Amino acid sequence: MDIPAKTGYLGIDVGSVSTNLVILDEHASVLAAIYRRTQGQPIKAVQEGLKELVALLEDQDIEVRGVGATGSARHLTGIIVGADVVKNEITAHAVAASQVVPDVNTVLEIGGQDSKLIILRDGVVTDFAMNSVCAAGTGSFLDHQSARVGIPIEEFGSYAVRSESPAHIAGRCSVFAESDMIHKQQVGVAVEDIIYGLCHALVRNYLNNLSKGKELIAPIVFQGGVAANAGMKRAFEDALDMEVVIPTHHNVMGAIGSAILAMELELEPGETSFKGFDVSDLVYDTSTFGCNGCSNICEVVRIKVEGKTLARWGGRCGKWENEDAPGNRKREKATVGS
Repeated sequence: MDIPAKTGYLGIDVGSVSTNLVILDEHASVLAAIYRRTQGQPIKAVQEGLKELVALLEDQDIEVRGVGATGSARHLTGIIVGADVVKNEITAHAVAASQVVPDVNTVLEIGGQDSKLIILRDGVVTDFAMNSVCAAGTGSFLDHQSARVGIPIEEFGSYAVRSESPAHIAGRCSVFAESDMIHKQQVGVAVEDIIYGLCHALVRNYLNNLSKGKELIAPIVFQGGVAANAGMKRAFEDALDMEVVIPTHHNVMGAIGSAILAMELELEPGETSFKGFDVSDLVYDTSTFGCNGCSNICEVVRIKVEGKTLARWGGRCGKWENEDAPGNRKREKATVGS
């Protein structure tokens, strides 16, 4: 007797630093999760991530019923895999946090190169702020400092929680923060106190940049790759004087949120646009061209697979986007002569 395939929902979050993929079951429980570095190659990261998912689920027969994509490369990812829903990171992270803590009011998220603050009331996003310009408040800066002091980033948190007197480290700018850390090392301050002082500096930077005019109310959920650092959790709890909850799958919450959004579409079997895990074996070719259709002269991105244009995007007017319609092929020839 054949055992029916298990229903699964695929979520993909492709950011500038990490690419995360999850498969959820019909109860939104995580069946498999992948966290890997993007390394500037989002297509390759997605393809390799899909292969890893297949390997993790080799003993299970999964029927993917829906696919969601988010992150800075969400549109590219959505085209490659055939996503049913493509949403921004704010929505995806809020949905995932609400799944873990249904009455969550505040979401703190710090990723590799940006950070987000999301305010929810009664399950609805009412306000948010993003910081993508200041390196001092991101995971990349923490990574850089861990390498500089010679302590693996995985051990940074354990050092911080041993501190009894955090050093004062400037938090407004990464250059000043690094100068302060070097000075504290030179005058003999304990490394635990320097690292915990750095966590305090990052938290001050985060709150000063993102929380102005916003009321941070418990329950508070802290997610993103930096949430793995116990020193950052402790520093947030010191600054806010309230408990901060870290989800089990804190580093793939964007992917979880996008999978839940796909689940909420309630697609019937066979309705998904998912192109299958075999897309991990295809060869994609990306290129750009300038559109001279108007004075904006937009740079349009074109992606091809097996010699066929899969999609174009990047123009301000949107005329190139979404699909390889015959009209677009004629327009491209007329516009750029290719």
